[in-house]
Amino acid sequence: MPQHPSLGPRAGFRLMHVHAHPDDESSKGAASTAKYVTEGVDVHVATCTGGERGSILNPKMDRPDVLANITEIRRQEMERARDILGVRQDWLGFVDSGWPDGDPKPPLPEGCFALVPIEEAVAPLVRLIREFRPHVVTTYDERGGYPHPDHIKCHEVGVAAFEAAGDPERYPDLGEPWQPLKLYYHHSFNRPRMEALDKVMKEHGLESPWTERLKDWKPEPEWDARITTRVPCGDYFGVRDQALLAHATQIDPDGAWFSIPRELQEQVWPTEDFELVVSHVASTVPEDDLFAGISDPA
Repeated sequence: MPQHPSLGPRAGFRLMHVHAHPDDESSKGAASTAKYVTEGVDVHVATCTGGERGSILNPKMDRPDVLANITEIRRQEMERARDILGVRQDWLGFVDSGWPDGDPKPPLPEGCFALVPIEEAVAPLVRLIREFRPHVVTTYDERGGYPHPDHIKCHEVGVAAFEAAGDPERYPDLGEPWQPLKLYYHHSFNRPRMEALDKVMKEHGLESPWTERLKDWKPEPEWDARITTRVPCGDYFGVRDQALLAHATQIDPDGAWFSIPRELQEQVWPTEDFELVVSHVASTVPEDDLFAGISDPA
């Protein structure tokens, strides 16, 4: 279990992750989160939606009683994951847009997060940033990590709030301006990482969950080159996995998430990867720390 943020050499540093749904905080950057919490960093997760329209991805949880109470169950799962990671967490209060399925895709549900006007969607995050005063903010790239409408909206909201929070002319009623110093995008699901994991599985005579997906994954070396920051956090993959399992409706313990032995993951790719997008401090890349260049949290 991560230590209390007041303990450790980095007490006073603050990190905010902006995510679309409950479970995203555990599937993206959770090991580096646990590392920073253990070092004393105060970490705050902002969750844009409640995941109300998310599918039940664990067959053992795919039951009528779970579906009928999915909103409350996902809140409870988030509470457990939050406690495991040792983070603060707030809901921005928007409604999950769901995954539009079909060709052509159907219109998004009225009132969902993806359809909220950007100025309105940014406001609660600006308020949180000004209250929490993070030095570093992370969110998704312009593709959303994958093209879920909530992930793309989360990117738009995260970037806009990072810019607006420090501007005294924007949202003047939402607290004293605060400008975070660095903005990052998550890049942990990158092709070179999956190729390395696929290779090591085959070398050990194990069936890789990435073989088929890699066949259809077009190489994009320019995209992969956008990674600037690799945070060593292999020692915290176990905490990451515990947080993932807390989201029982979303994570099948017998599924692909856990088919690659943790020892092999730590051996071939012991980092979580990010792209430094904006820095208001002197920064040199590549780097191995989200707080590189921030010498004094005051």
